[in-house]
Amino acid sequence: MARKKHQSKIIHFVVTLILMATGIYYLGLNYVPQKWYETQMMAPNQNEAYYVNQWCTSDFGRKEAVLWDLTRVDCLSKDYAIEFDFAKKWAESAGQALYYSKMTKKAPAVVLILNSLTDYRYVKRIERIDPNIKIFLIKAY
Repeated sequence: MARKKHQSKIIHFVVTLILMATGIYYLGLNYVPQKWYETQMMAPNQNEAYYVNQWCTSDFGRKEAVLWDLTRVDCLSKDYAIEFDFAKKWAESAGQALYYSKMTKKAPAVVLILNSLTDYRYVKRIERIDPNIKIFLIKAY
């Protein structure tokens, strides 16, 4: 009887260890450390235009630059065609940045506005699309 109880504890310990290791691995796939990306803290609960105005100053770039096909780049700098968007709209922002890059012959960049800690998962998705997209983050939570 004592031997069965001892084996049960060992099995319980091994299963717990496996579950913990799996959880740590899963979090490692989804978590993006903030130090890897240039991050600015800004006021939460604002609209996209607020963040564009705060981030894209006149000495850095041109806001709402109109292209020949009447599309508008949120911020056009010397080096980047930058699209701003909330993190949940990551796919749209990446697509627009790539398009504006082709149209302007500048490197693509996105500024993701993070509303919560869980929004970091969207950064990984942009990395998977194209590692050449420059990513900037605005922490608005």
